[in-house]
Amino acid sequence: MEKTTYRFKGKNILHHIPLRERQTIEAAMYQSLFSSDEWKKAKIIGVTLSQEHEWSTEPIIQEGWKAGKTIAAPRCLPKEKQLEFYQLDNYDQLERVYFGLREPKRDTKRFVEKNAIDLLLVPGLMFDAKGYRIGYGGGYYDRFIEGFRGKTMMIASEKQREEILPVEEYDQRVEYVLTEKGIHSTYSL
Repeated sequence: MEKTTYRFKGKNILHHIPLRERQTIEAAMYQSLFSSDEWKKAKIIGVTLSQEHEWSTEPIIQEGWKAGKTIAAPRCLPKEKQLEFYQLDNYDQLERVYFGLREPKRDTKRFVEKNAIDLLLVPGLMFDAKGYRIGYGGGYYDRFIEGFRGKTMMIASEKQREEILPVEEYDQRVEYVLTEKGIHSTYSL
């Protein structure tokens, strides 16, 4: 299958999980994440601002703030197909951009250097046993992960797992996948 087919499949999975099941899956994910060494050791956490059909990152952001962690949220640079991260201290620092996405406003005082991020929580639609993922098709996270020295962790349900996904030369692996069954190292999946 081509990536576009997997992308469609992943979106379909996310859109058709009943609310109660979604809440159960998310609760298990959060419990695993917040009790993990990766979370406890991280001082700066990069996390996307989820859309309605995605796994909610709001509890992650809230827990990070409560725990005194620095939360860094991405801003897309469409012309360059790059991501920049900015420290997020409250939701007033966000603005609505294309497709209704929320992103941090550009502010040089709150810019977070790529390798200052200790743990990067990566969105996606599908993942495989080697840590490759199918995202939304822009390649933003693959470009960001290349040369990134922090830990990378995809947030997904077991429903989004495939044995093998098509891989292109620029695709980057994530080190961990957070699912309702816990955190799995992609080196041992």
